[in-house]
Amino acid sequence: MKKILNKTLKTLFPLLLGAFILYIIYDDFDFSQIWQKLKEMDMFWFTMTTIFIILSHVIRGLRWKLALAPLDLHPTSSTSINSIFVAYAANLVIPRFGEVSRCVILEQYDRIPFAQSLGTLVTERLIDTLVVVLMTTVAVALQWNIFMEFINDVGIATPGNNIGAWIVIALSAIAIAVMLYIFLRKFSFWKKIRNFIARFSDGLLSLTKMKNGWLFILETLAIWFCYFMQFYLCFFYFPFTEHLSFLAGLLLFVAGSIAVVVPTPNGAGPWHFAVISIMTLYGVSETDAAVFAFIVHSTQTLIVAILGIYALIMLQFKKRINK
Repeated sequence: MKKILNKTLKTLFPLLLGAFILYIIYDDFDFSQIWQKLKEMDMFWFTMTTIFIILSHVIRGLRWKLALAPLDLHPTSSTSINSIFVAYAANLVIPRFGEVSRCVILEQYDRIPFAQSLGTLVTERLIDTLVVVLMTTVAVALQWNIFMEFINDVGIATPGNNIGAWIVIALSAIAIAVMLYIFLRKFSFWKKIRNFIARFSDGLLSLTKMKNGWLFILETLAIWFCYFMQFYLCFFYFPFTEHLSFLAGLLLFVAGSIAVVVPTPNGAGPWHFAVISIMTLYGVSETDAAVFAFIVHSTQTLIVAILGIYALIMLQFKKRINK
């Protein structure tokens, strides 16, 4: 009974948290405007962003193959790519569950040991974190005035009257703390530290063992370029955002990337808050910013879900062929 309750809470908590934050953000919003803007959306740019979403997943799947190669593990490209599609879709239901699901898929379909494939994710996360830190540093440095205005506007630097912002920030901080507590509770403190250091070192060393380490770095840059483009090109969906600059897109992108750390489905809630708050500083009305955030997040989430369903179907076909 206790296990069932824990699993239920782990599933419902992210959903309820995301829904509550969205309620705070869109409490007085007229949703009829979303349908109107959807009819005006430029479908060419929507198609382009969809291509970049798919491309980012494909490259991530191919990059994972490179990370597994030094361990003499060689999954097929199709299984590796489909596991990424499923992983991102799984994260929509249970945040961070996708990392486990992709390792399970490789073990089930290509007999890649679960523990070893899971260990390679350290390398991936390490490199991706460095890229995010670098992009954030560049974005903040080049858009310092807007960044500081955002910090002051939401009341982070100094106490303010923006109660909604404080609620979102407080809930996000609590959610991250709960996620860390659940994760760390499974291990003793020192055991967790030792495991982290060991995996961190192994992750670094695996890069040196790669015969095509340069390709790993190139694919990493390509992944994040695709991530950025799938967001930046959304500016051209609507007339009220097409004037936003490349640098504005970079700051909004890194803010959204950090916001998705909060354990809600695809960052729902915190992502909207970050994007709307910063977009209004670039002259976009709060209503238009809310429309943009809602449509972009909803459509891209739908695409990720469809890709996950497609991958599950393809994996079942592969299973039948193998039999």
